[in-house]
Amino acid sequence: MKDLGERPEGTGGPVRGRVSWRRFAALALPGCAATAALGLALADGALAASFAVSGQQFKVSADSLKGEGFAQYGSVDTNARGELLPVAVTAIKTAELKNLCQSVVTTLPIVGDISLNLTAGGKGTPVQAKDLFVDATQLSGNAEFDNIEIGRDASTLDKGPESAQGMQDLFAQQADTVAITNLQQTAWATNAATFKLSGLSMKISKGKKECF
Repeated sequence: MKDLGERPEGTGGPVRGRVSWRRFAALALPGCAATAALGLALADGALAASFAVSGQQFKVSADSLKGEGFAQYGSVDTNARGELLPVAVTAIKTAELKNLCQSVVTTLPIVGDISLNLTAGGKGTPVQAKDLFVDATQLSGNAEFDNIEIGRDASTLDKGPESAQGMQDLFAQQADTVAITNLQQTAWATNAATFKLSGLSMKISKGKKECF
């Protein structure tokens, strides 16, 4: 029986019915390597996915933030469906925030928008956090840094919290101290070793009421 993959004699046409495994490997291996690298990074904690994030981002604002031991680098969060969500991780060893506001809006069928608002750190007693990590997609304010290093390899960061390092060869920056006024940020997740909320107040209301 004639091999279906053979070329007809005297023709130079393409082979039909065969797979070029060399070409397939050349195309597939980079994708497999990238997937494997992400998997290893997640397993090693190099990415920001310490837990599956919800499908909703939340907003945070503060009159001021002062911190010691600042690091910032790109990373990825994951949700419960396994989707990858790019974030900028801001990590601070110790931080104080004045007049903190946090808000998230949920849209429900028939009911419409429901807002959850949390405030703390007013009346002269700031919010205090240790080993603070914020996985943000947007950040604005007026910032001042001491001894900042911009463009450092994310895997070599050593001024922030102990576990605040990203993947090798990725862009990062760090500083001894950071001070931000009129802070506004949108984030997927926040976690900290300790988080002290003085004057905590939480309210749920109908309608869209955000920190900014």
